[in-house]
Amino acid sequence: MLDILVYLFENYIYEEAEEGSSPAQLRDELVRAGFSENDIERAFSWLEGLSGLQGESAKSAAAVVGQTGREISFRIYSVAEQAVIGRDEQGLLLYLEQIGVLNAEAREAVIDRVMALETTAFDKEHLKWVVLMVLFNQPGAESSYAWMEDFVYDGAPDLLN
Repeated sequence: MLDILVYLFENYIYEEAEEGSSPAQLRDELVRAGFSENDIERAFSWLEGLSGLQGESAKSAAAVVGQTGREISFRIYSVAEQAVIGRDEQGLLLYLEQIGVLNAEAREAVIDRVMALETTAFDKEHLKWVVLMVLFNQPGAESSYAWMEDFVYDGAPDLLN
Protein backbone atom coordinates (compact mmCIF):
# COMPACT_ATOMS: atom_id res chain seq x y z
CA MET A 1 0.00 0.00 0.00
CA LEU A 2 2.85 2.41 0.74
CA ASP A 3 3.97 2.02 -2.89
CA ILE A 4 0.58 3.32 -4.01
CA LEU A 5 0.74 6.24 -1.60
CA VAL A 6 4.23 7.19 -2.79
CA TYR A 7 3.11 6.82 -6.43
CA LEU A 8 0.13 9.12 -5.82
CA PHE A 9 2.24 11.58 -3.89
CA GLU A 10 4.95 11.80 -6.54
CA ASN A 11 2.58 11.92 -9.51
CA TYR A 12 -0.49 13.80 -8.33
CA ILE A 13 0.40 15.99 -5.36
CA TYR A 14 0.61 19.23 -7.31
CA GLU A 15 -1.75 18.18 -10.10
CA GLU A 16 -4.73 17.99 -7.74
CA ALA A 17 -4.60 21.72 -7.10
CA GLU A 18 -4.25 22.47 -10.81
CA GLU A 19 -6.48 19.95 -12.61
CA GLY A 20 -8.45 18.12 -9.95
CA SER A 21 -8.28 14.47 -11.02
CA SER A 22 -11.32 12.60 -9.79
CA PRO A 23 -10.92 9.60 -7.49
CA ALA A 24 -12.31 7.35 -10.25
CA GLN A 25 -9.66 8.60 -12.68
CA LEU A 26 -6.94 8.03 -10.10
CA ARG A 27 -8.21 4.51 -9.39
CA ASP A 28 -8.19 3.70 -13.12
CA GLU A 29 -4.64 5.06 -13.43
CA LEU A 30 -3.49 2.97 -10.48
CA VAL A 31 -5.05 -0.19 -11.92
CA ARG A 32 -3.28 0.53 -15.23
CA ALA A 33 -0.04 1.00 -13.27
CA GLY A 34 -0.43 -2.55 -11.94
CA PHE A 35 -1.74 -2.03 -8.41
CA SER A 36 -4.47 -4.32 -7.05
CA GLU A 37 -7.93 -2.89 -6.44
CA ASN A 38 -7.82 -4.00 -2.79
CA ASP A 39 -4.56 -2.12 -2.18
CA ILE A 40 -5.93 0.91 -4.03
CA GLU A 41 -9.00 0.99 -1.77
CA ARG A 42 -6.81 0.64 1.32
CA ALA A 43 -4.61 3.51 0.10
CA PHE A 44 -7.62 5.77 -0.44
CA SER A 45 -8.89 4.89 3.04
CA TRP A 46 -5.44 5.72 4.44
CA LEU A 47 -5.57 9.12 2.72
CA GLU A 48 -9.05 9.77 4.09
CA GLY A 49 -7.70 8.97 7.56
CA LEU A 50 -4.88 11.44 6.99
CA SER A 51 -7.38 14.17 6.11
CA GLY A 52 -9.30 13.40 9.29
CA LEU A 53 -6.24 14.01 11.47
CA GLN A 54 -6.03 17.75 10.86
CA GLY A 55 -6.48 19.64 14.07
CA GLU A 56 -6.46 16.64 16.41
CA SER A 57 -4.36 17.07 19.51
CA ALA A 58 -1.54 14.80 20.55
CA LYS A 59 -3.34 12.21 22.64
CA SER A 60 -0.55 9.84 23.63
CA ALA A 61 2.14 12.35 24.47
CA ALA A 62 3.06 13.33 27.99
CA ALA A 63 4.28 16.85 28.60
CA VAL A 64 6.38 18.43 31.29
CA VAL A 65 7.53 21.98 31.72
CA GLY A 66 11.31 22.30 31.73
CA GLN A 67 13.45 24.83 33.59
CA THR A 68 13.14 27.26 30.70
CA GLY A 69 9.36 27.24 31.07
CA ARG A 70 9.06 25.57 27.66
CA GLU A 71 6.83 22.52 27.35
CA ILE A 72 8.72 19.35 26.53
CA SER A 73 6.82 16.28 25.35
CA PHE A 74 7.90 12.68 25.26
CA ARG A 75 6.39 9.57 23.75
CA ILE A 76 6.05 6.09 25.15
CA TYR A 77 5.33 3.61 22.38
CA SER A 78 2.86 0.80 22.91
CA VAL A 79 3.94 -2.79 22.31
CA ALA A 80 2.02 -2.83 19.00
CA GLU A 81 3.70 0.42 17.90
CA GLN A 82 7.13 -0.92 18.86
CA ALA A 83 6.51 -3.98 16.70
CA VAL A 84 6.15 -1.72 13.65
CA ILE A 85 8.18 1.37 14.55
CA GLY A 86 11.60 0.07 15.51
CA ARG A 87 14.29 1.83 17.51
CA ASP A 88 15.87 3.42 14.43
CA GLU A 89 12.52 4.79 13.31
CA GLN A 90 11.71 6.01 16.83
CA GLY A 91 15.10 7.72 16.85
CA LEU A 92 14.33 9.43 13.56
CA LEU A 93 10.99 10.68 14.89
CA LEU A 94 12.69 11.99 18.03
CA TYR A 95 15.38 13.70 15.95
CA LEU A 96 12.77 15.33 13.69
CA GLU A 97 10.90 16.55 16.75
CA GLN A 98 14.05 17.87 18.45
CA ILE A 99 15.08 19.92 15.41
CA GLY A 100 11.56 21.33 15.03
CA VAL A 101 10.46 19.53 11.87
CA LEU A 102 7.71 17.73 13.79
CA ASN A 103 5.68 18.95 16.72
CA ALA A 104 3.87 16.57 19.08
CA GLU A 105 0.66 16.76 17.04
CA ALA A 106 2.44 15.94 13.77
CA ARG A 107 4.38 13.13 15.47
CA GLU A 108 1.13 11.57 16.65
CA ALA A 109 -0.33 11.91 13.15
CA VAL A 110 2.74 10.16 11.73
CA ILE A 111 2.44 7.32 14.24
CA ASP A 112 -1.28 7.00 13.51
CA ARG A 113 -0.65 6.80 9.77
CA VAL A 114 2.22 4.31 10.18
CA MET A 115 -0.02 2.04 12.22
CA ALA A 116 -2.81 2.42 9.64
CA LEU A 117 -0.47 0.92 7.02
CA GLU A 118 -0.97 -2.43 8.77
CA THR A 119 2.51 -3.69 7.96
CA THR A 120 5.49 -4.95 9.90
CA ALA A 121 7.89 -4.48 6.98
CA PHE A 122 8.66 -0.86 7.82
CA ASP A 123 11.94 1.07 7.85
CA LYS A 124 13.34 4.60 8.03
CA GLU A 125 12.88 5.22 4.30
CA HIS A 126 9.19 4.35 4.59
CA LEU A 127 8.92 6.55 7.67
CA LYS A 128 10.40 9.52 5.81
CA TRP A 129 7.64 9.20 3.19
CA VAL A 130 4.91 9.02 5.82
CA VAL A 131 6.34 12.09 7.57
CA LEU A 132 6.44 13.94 4.25
CA MET A 133 2.80 13.09 3.50
CA VAL A 134 1.65 14.07 6.98
CA LEU A 135 3.51 17.40 6.84
CA PHE A 136 2.04 18.14 3.41
CA ASN A 137 -1.39 17.77 4.98
CA GLN A 138 -0.65 19.90 8.10
CA PRO A 139 -1.69 23.56 7.88
CA GLY A 140 1.18 25.87 8.81
CA ALA A 141 3.88 23.22 8.32
CA GLU A 142 5.22 24.56 5.03
CA SER A 143 8.80 25.09 6.21
CA SER A 144 8.89 21.67 7.87
CA TYR A 145 7.48 20.12 4.70
CA ALA A 146 10.15 21.86 2.59
CA TRP A 147 12.92 20.58 4.90
CA MET A 148 11.52 17.06 4.83
CA GLU A 149 11.09 17.16 1.06
CA ASP A 150 14.81 17.95 0.73
CA PHE A 151 15.58 15.17 3.21
CA VAL A 152 13.57 12.63 1.18
CA TYR A 153 14.32 13.67 -2.41
CA ASP A 154 17.81 15.14 -2.24
CA GLY A 155 19.27 12.42 -0.07
CA ALA A 156 20.21 14.69 2.78
CA PRO A 157 22.65 12.86 5.02
CA ASP A 158 20.94 10.52 7.43
CA LEU A 159 22.44 11.65 10.72
CA LEU A 160 21.20 8.59 12.56
CA ASN A 161 23.49 6.08 10.84
